[in-house]
Amino acid sequence: MTVGDSEATAAWPLAKRVLLRFAAAFFILVFFPFPLDLIPSASLQGLLNRATDAPVRAMARLLHVSVDIRPNGSGDTTYSWVFLLCVVIGALVTTLVWSVIDRRRREYDRAWIALRAYLRFTLAIAMIRYGAAKVIPSQFPPPTLDRLLQPFGDASPMGLLWTFMGASAAYTIFAGAMEMLGGLLLTMRRTALLGALISMGVLVNIVALNFMYDVPVKIYSLELLAMGAVIALPDLPRLVDFFIRNRAVTPAPLPRFWRNRIVGIAGIVVRTLAVAAVVLTSLQQVRAMQKMYAGAEARSPLYGIWRVDDFHVDGKPIPFNDPARWRRVIFDLRFMASVQLMNDSRQRLSTQLNEKTRTLVVSRRNEPAWDGRLSYARPDPETLTMDGDLGAHKVHALCHREPIPKFLLTNRGFHWINEYPFNR
Repeated sequence: MTVGDSEATAAWPLAKRVLLRFAAAFFILVFFPFPLDLIPSASLQGLLNRATDAPVRAMARLLHVSVDIRPNGSGDTTYSWVFLLCVVIGALVTTLVWSVIDRRRREYDRAWIALRAYLRFTLAIAMIRYGAAKVIPSQFPPPTLDRLLQPFGDASPMGLLWTFMGASAAYTIFAGAMEMLGGLLLTMRRTALLGALISMGVLVNIVALNFMYDVPVKIYSLELLAMGAVIALPDLPRLVDFFIRNRAVTPAPLPRFWRNRIVGIAGIVVRTLAVAAVVLTSLQQVRAMQKMYAGAEARSPLYGIWRVDDFHVDGKPIPFNDPARWRRVIFDLRFMASVQLMNDSRQRLSTQLNEKTRTLVVSRRNEPAWDGRLSYARPDPETLTMDGDLGAHKVHALCHREPIPKFLLTNRGFHWINEYPFNR
């Protein structure tokens, strides 16, 4: 069916027209500059940041909140919430102006086709990219040594979730495959509804995890779930008839935006090539990320668990009964290390290790007491010494390597037969 058919040009109810205007304004404002950001040479992020910064800061002043911290891996900063409020207000204003200017229009068939395609591909690319990061496990890498040594109750809810996912590569791959399946089905008109339903099923679980384990991707995951709902919404009566009222349903029309057959075929070719490119580049990117976290080159030259047998601060020995004394230093990934104190608390540090100069630059976000530069030496393979400045103090640590335990979490494995529950 084309948009020129009589059924497609029937008048829309006022509420439906207003909702389309709002949905178009909201999602385009939220996800701009998509799809232009897919073009490698298009550098729009700086321009976008400048364009959005002024209204966000103006709204923050009105609300008397600080937005000095921009999104930084956390998508739920105060800045992010104020930005979302600005988008909602902008969408409402756009809807009002659009409704006044275009008040004589009675249908938006072609606009809906275009908007649905925009939502489909925006959601599809997000699902494919997140799925790729799980199919090739990189979003949730295996638990590091410092995580495995961390007291269970000392883990944050988000840290527990990351450990839960990273401990099972098979489950992570399964979760990613479901995300990619939903995304790929969204890219085709005939399977778009199935793709939206699969994506919504996956996203409901993701949203629940984000809220219940305090993962700071709440806003973005809700936006993706809302997109899936909007895509599936026109088919809601058919779904209710089929699944709840046990009624036969008629096939849904597949309206085409382009009436010219050649143009339509060209569009299919372009879509197929674009989706293939997104899948391949996503897999390549996560493969490179996986090497950063799990490859041989990611492992620190000082890899291991080092027991601190002698620890001095400003030339004075620190006794073992001091809770702030270092108990262990743990090296796993090249760019991070952890210090376990005598009270079992863990301090994760960012590190820059230079093997030539045998120096270690360490830092901890917003905690200058852990910023410093240490020199290290290896008198023998089982001994490590570190000396240098940490914060405002000089430190010295004499460490000896501990055997790496066979952690139950990573060594239990899978069993077809369990005569008794193994719940420890």
